[in-house]
Amino acid sequence: MNLAAQTYWDEFWKNEEKPTSVNAWMFGSLPDELAQLVIDGEKTATCSGHVIYELENEPLPRIDEYSIILNSDEKPVAIIKTIAVSLVPMNEVSEEFALAEGEGSYEDWKLAHVRFFTSELREVGLEFTEDMLLVCERFTLIDVKDNNLGLTYSLIQGNDK
Repeated sequence: MNLAAQTYWDEFWKNEEKPTSVNAWMFGSLPDELAQLVIDGEKTATCSGHVIYELENEPLPRIDEYSIILNSDEKPVAIIKTIAVSLVPMNEVSEEFALAEGEGSYEDWKLAHVRFFTSELREVGLEFTEDMLLVCERFTLIDVKDNNLGLTYSLIQGNDK
């Protein structure tokens, strides 16, 4: 996690006990546009290739894990909390899940993801298949950082961040 993300995380929790499970990352393609969809409430889900987690020896996302979403300049723009994780072959992803990704119709989602995963897998010497296993995450928006004023606005009421 970079310094800007760590500072945002610390400022968000202030003097409260911070959860220990937090990552900072940007969306793989179109990071600014996809982050804006999260901020606008249009994107409440995302997916990634299971094989990439295996190749990078990274743990899978977990329910109740927090993420700091970064823009293309690696600056924090929002905090999300994972509320569901499932492993689903790409050709079995539901239309409802695809629409929750906020990127258009099911057909738009499929075309964009075939293109993205084909490119991503080619970089590591693998071939895309329609039944590749995806890590499908649903999340809720917790906080949006106002980059213009350097202020944050919590979307959660009370002390139960």
